[in-house]
Amino acid sequence: MKHFRVDEDVPFADLPEPFKEALYFGTNGEPIEMNFASNGEKKVAKPFEGLVPQMQRLYEQTGSEFTRNRIRAFMTRVLCKICDGARLKPEILAVTIRGASLQLAKDRNLQSCATTELNIHQFSEQTTEAAARYIDNLELSAQQRTIAAEVVREIQSRLQFLVEVGLGYLTLDRESGTLSGGEAQRIRLASQIGSGLAGVLYVLDEPSIGLHQRDNARLLGTLRRLRDLGNSVIVVEHDEETIRAADHIVDLGPGAGPRGGQIVAQGKLEEILRAKNSLTADYLSGRARIAIPKQRTKPRLPKNGEGWLTLVGAAENNLKNVDVSFPLGCFTCVTGVSGSGKSTLVDDILRRALFRHFYNSKERPGSYRALTGLEQIDKAIVIDQSAIGRTPRSNPITYTGAFTPIRELFAQLPAARVRGYDAGRFSFNVKGGRCENCEGGGLIKIEMHFLPDVYVECEVCRGQRYNRETLEITYKGKNIADVLKLTVDEAARFFRNVPTISDKLTALLDVGLGYLQLGQAGTTLSGGEAQRVKLATELAKKATGRTLYILDEPTTGLHFADIEKLLQVLMKLRDAGNTVVVIEHNLEMVKCADWIVDLGPEAGERGGEIVGTGPPEAIVDLAKSYTGKFLRPLLEKR
Repeated sequence: MKHFRVDEDVPFADLPEPFKEALYFGTNGEPIEMNFASNGEKKVAKPFEGLVPQMQRLYEQTGSEFTRNRIRAFMTRVLCKICDGARLKPEILAVTIRGASLQLAKDRNLQSCATTELNIHQFSEQTTEAAARYIDNLELSAQQRTIAAEVVREIQSRLQFLVEVGLGYLTLDRESGTLSGGEAQRIRLASQIGSGLAGVLYVLDEPSIGLHQRDNARLLGTLRRLRDLGNSVIVVEHDEETIRAADHIVDLGPGAGPRGGQIVAQGKLEEILRAKNSLTADYLSGRARIAIPKQRTKPRLPKNGEGWLTLVGAAENNLKNVDVSFPLGCFTCVTGVSGSGKSTLVDDILRRALFRHFYNSKERPGSYRALTGLEQIDKAIVIDQSAIGRTPRSNPITYTGAFTPIRELFAQLPAARVRGYDAGRFSFNVKGGRCENCEGGGLIKIEMHFLPDVYVECEVCRGQRYNRETLEITYKGKNIADVLKLTVDEAARFFRNVPTISDKLTALLDVGLGYLQLGQAGTTLSGGEAQRVKLATELAKKATGRTLYILDEPTTGLHFADIEKLLQVLMKLRDAGNTVVVIEHNLEMVKCADWIVDLGPEAGERGGEIVGTGPPEAIVDLAKSYTGKFLRPLLEKR
């Protein structure tokens, strides 16, 4: 600062650019006089390296993973300045193929084809659907067609398989890490169709994830095609249309966890519908159904922007510079066909912008001009289906915070006070009361090097986590290890006279998790169960009424009965004054929303527009809305 004669009191944003450039990237050989006062006064004149080169050097040379992770926090991904994201040399990009005439390209909606001559990078920037049309209309001479016929046929068939499984909106250069689980699964499915194998048993886990009802028929057609080739297809699924299309159905239940595990019914659809002890049959036959709210929460009339969170000029990926308003204090569903821009709008732009505002997040939001109404909310929370912990130590009782008052209760017992035990004695994460052989895990991890780690029961405590002295302290005849083995149902009755504990357990009951054990390892929970544990944790907190909750397809892996419970929880959060924004395809949830933001009308380049906003009754009247078309029959059953 002395060298550049910069005032220390000037805000950083107002400092001269030459100084900022030198600070970030160094003085380019120009020496700076520096004083070192560690071992007496010592003056040195040498060029300043710059913060960015210094961090790059440290990142490459350090042997410390901690240092490397700390430096990663200052990194972000940007396009390569040499190739501008094309990845290839100019000589390779000079090779082009000629497609249809420009007029034909326009007629067939090949919007991504700025020119009919494309290099490999330009071709891979197209959506699967556009690329298939482009290949279909290649301009080849008779000689070229003879040479390339086999290659063209292979490309056409592979692209067509991707379109058939509902992935026509994905660009060919889409990074695999950005694909949803359902999209990745359908890509693998497309590759299997292309193999043309017969006599294979295929097992699919919820292939309809992330798929709009419009595209379901395509997926079902693909599964039938696999069957007709002479294969067997087993599908784990909750989607009604998929269940009805099956040749044979196996229904498990009747409840979840210890209350399930039995074959309730099996056979053709007609046989399943007659089953008496089947929740699936109840919902499929209409004996039970998720009721549409008699009265929806109405958004406030916009007055100086009050009551609304407004995103202006969203233009990331395929979004067409759209303005979207989310009503505060309401339950909003963001809908649209797969690939219409829902995740880009809610996750890439809205969530990242909110996290940057509230938590100074390093993630850069997608392109937008303004976000207004932020002063009306105090925090944003994402409730997803990721695991509540990475090791068996994490469990529902620790995640919800119910374990702290349980440990405090045990510490207050006369036997514990006589021995001088505090609440920490009953924690399996700190030394003192835990079994030191397994360090309170109850399980011992065995590293298998080239295989996944294996956990085996501790031979000292037999999975109880605690030492003998700690287990001698009992409450109503149960020690701390016995309490961890209780189900939420049993624990709620056991601690019904202790409000600090029962309130948190009641929240778990409200989300339908009464069958879980308190100490069940978080790694054994399904995505839907982990999500509901997170929801229960939020329910147990004192509501501020100014929180924005964001959920991305929360119905994934949930049965009709579970969806009903999930809706009740979301309505409770909304009724406390909070705002709930959900990306969703499941019509049972969409029909219960207060407000819908429908994107489309199509996927990829032909999407990214606001088809309509309003309550479900308004969306069904929109001619361009596929969501409205499939929603209408459900609303008519009201």
